Amino acid sequence: MIAVVTGGSRGIGLAIVRELINNGYYCIVAARKATDEINGLVALGKAEFVECDISSKESRNNLVSRLEAVGRVDMLVNCAGVAPKIRRDMLEITEEEFDYVLDINQKGTFFVSQAIANIMRKNNSGRIIFISSLSSYTASPERAQYCISKASISMFTKLFAARMAEYGVSVFEVSPGIIETDMTACVKEKYDNLIADGLTPIKRIGQPEDVARAVGSISTGNLDFCTGTVIQADGGFSVRRL
Repeated sequence: MIAVVTGGSRGIGLAIVRELINNGYYCIVAARKATDEINGLVALGKAEFVECDISSKESRNNLVSRLEAVGRVDMLVNCAGVAPKIRRDMLEITEEEFDYVLDINQKGTFFVSQAIANIMRKNNSGRIIFISSLSSYTASPERAQYCISKASISMFTKLFAARMAEYGVSVFEVSPGIIETDMTACVKEKYDNLIADGLTPIKRIGQPEDVARAVGSISTGNLDFCTGTVIQADGGFSVRRL
């Protein structure tokens, strides 16, 4: 079985690659830069690295050409994403800052998914997973473009689930909560304090492996009839409480 993981070289993406390999998948890792961890998996014959910046049409086309040569994709995990370089009030965000996030998180993700969905359509099988965020439904005015991009990801799940069902392709959204990665490192103390004060019922920050295990559950095929489903890997953040 062949899985493509965008943004799979570090953080949540790397944890997903490891989980899928453990579940019997050969992983094609699409990312801007290989890491020592990915190079190690490549050396073991468990993965392949394809340099890819999904915000670039040319780069996406190179990835798709490689996948067409392979001939099939059994699973796509859309994990590539960036946060704003600077957290800035939404009334002050520049167009360049907006485009930087949306070109990768929204546009790049859509067109990678479109291309690979067409490969899956030919084989009448496959699974597509979109990694969204609690920011898809939680407003953070100091990083509005990120929230907008992740809200798009939630709609991508619905759209692709509706469109691809006739081809035997199941589509899922995995929505991480607060996860300990490079992206959250600059505000980890703030999040640790909020979690300690009861922000989430499970009183710890999430780990990339928590998200990866959710993806792993989908990869088994046991949830294929649940297309369009959202799995909240968030320690209970999404639970409304009084």
